[in-house]
Amino acid sequence: MASSAEAIRWNLDDLFVSVDDPKIEVTLADCRVRAERFVSRFRPSMENPQTFTAEDLYQALMELEVIYEALGRVGSYAGLVYAADTANPAHQNLEQKVEQRTTEIRNLLLFFELQWLKVNDQTTDRLLADDKLKPYAHYLRNLRRYRPHTLSESEEKIVNEKNNTGRNAFGRLFSEITSSLSFMLEIDGKHEQRNLSQMVSLLHHPDRTLRQRAMGTLYSGLAAHGQVLSFIYDTLIQDHLTMDRLRLYADPMAQRHLFNEIDANAVKMMMAVTEEHYGLAQDYFRVKAKLLDLPRLALYDQYAPVGKEARALRYSQAQESILEAFENFDPSFRRMAADFFAENWIDAEIRNGKRSGAFCASPSPKLHPYILCNYDDQLRDAMTLAHELGHGLHGCLSRKQNYFNYDTPLTTAETASIFSEMLVFDHLLPRQSDSQAQIALLAGRIEDILATVFRQNVLTRFEELAFAARKDRRLTADALGNLWLEANGKYYGEAVEIIDGYRWGWSYIPHFIHSRFYCYSYVFGQLLVLALYRMYKEQGKSFVPKYLALLEAGGSDSPEVLLEPLGVDIHDRAFWRKGFEEIEGMIATFQKLI
Repeated sequence: MASSAEAIRWNLDDLFVSVDDPKIEVTLADCRVRAERFVSRFRPSMENPQTFTAEDLYQALMELEVIYEALGRVGSYAGLVYAADTANPAHQNLEQKVEQRTTEIRNLLLFFELQWLKVNDQTTDRLLADDKLKPYAHYLRNLRRYRPHTLSESEEKIVNEKNNTGRNAFGRLFSEITSSLSFMLEIDGKHEQRNLSQMVSLLHHPDRTLRQRAMGTLYSGLAAHGQVLSFIYDTLIQDHLTMDRLRLYADPMAQRHLFNEIDANAVKMMMAVTEEHYGLAQDYFRVKAKLLDLPRLALYDQYAPVGKEARALRYSQAQESILEAFENFDPSFRRMAADFFAENWIDAEIRNGKRSGAFCASPSPKLHPYILCNYDDQLRDAMTLAHELGHGLHGCLSRKQNYFNYDTPLTTAETASIFSEMLVFDHLLPRQSDSQAQIALLAGRIEDILATVFRQNVLTRFEELAFAARKDRRLTADALGNLWLEANGKYYGEAVEIIDGYRWGWSYIPHFIHSRFYCYSYVFGQLLVLALYRMYKEQGKSFVPKYLALLEAGGSDSPEVLLEPLGVDIHDRAFWRKGFEEIEGMIATFQKLI
């Protein structure tokens, strides 16, 4: 049966009207000309920093913003049409063409950052003391943290060029393979074709036999492509380790920590505290097994619906619920979110060739965000939509920042998205008709949180294991499968039976390919939001201005500094434990309901 989101496609005309739009070439050509002029105008003076003035630096930054915004417009359009249909040759060609041209232009501009890193600290302090540069101070100081890890200009250019036929190409290959996967499954006596997103969706089906078949079919289908998927991941890990060696990073996670503006000790503490609470999830799994009248859960029972079977939630109903929940928090949230629906900034239809999962793209402060999801009329799809709209609101609120302060580090990038899920959940729970419906909704929410906190911790531990193992040997499919089972075994313990096919569970996760060590940011974001949401419930409307200020700040300072006004100390174990107290409370409520 077709999803109610059929024909819900985004309108990208604000960017370009088609892949053949002549304005794409005009924009790329103009960026090239502007970049060449930038080199002529600013390179000589930057090579003589003693006479380089704050006004010179300000003018350079203003011009860079213009160029980068235009490149971002083209790059975003190419990436979005490609994600919407990865099998379309015209989309593939445009994405590759734009990537290559953008690399050439960015290589022309590369000297700016490299020369800035060469400026001594005394000159840096002199320049940044000028009030005109205050809006750019965090960006400029942040850049200088990369000084020990930067190569020469010619080397950086070679790396950028080679990445297009190296790690970026392997990333495209992964996307095209996983987006084109097709699985044959017997459903209601008929053999039907399903894509990857639809197969994952079936793991939430009420029919246990169908869930079991779906999981087996999913992993056998992935195993059929196992040699290529394993080779892609092994190659990208080795590429990462090679660049770590050349850039003098002591640890595979170090570059991600630097990008996230967070120190390794805070992350280690957060992950250790998370592992200390794996028992919470195992307790929940045991309760759920009793509810399903099973001796213990099998892996394909993990997301089985409980309580009153949730009715399908049409896309229009999800829209209405989300907007009402946002309005209850603050009317401005509803107004911003309503634009995403009214202006067709969302692509929700399920299609073959479309990228699986969901994301929100926020190209620049001059452009509104766009959302991609695969809406299949389930409650979790509504929560996913709320999650991505949270990202969208964050992107809208931070548009008052300049280009360089617009994006937030990944650690705080998940704050608005997860907070939005909490708002929608709290809106829906009391509106359920009876306790069985509440059980179903609460179980889904608990399972989403367990997946965001504990599962993402497991994913990060798996990455650590894989990177450590690759230092000694090439990673085969068997080796990766064993490491995956090892990391997951600590989480599930004896509470969940892990089927052998699950050794392929790592093979379709895009974060491992496109953004290594991203996943701990979800743990950070969920635990942070659980603590912030408790503050909201305690403080009421007085919390709203502080929360809005956090989102409006974008990436204008480090997460640690931006969170200080909210009383958050990421180096305090007690802070991280607050999140688990909230999870424990939700599980206790669940037990009372049943």
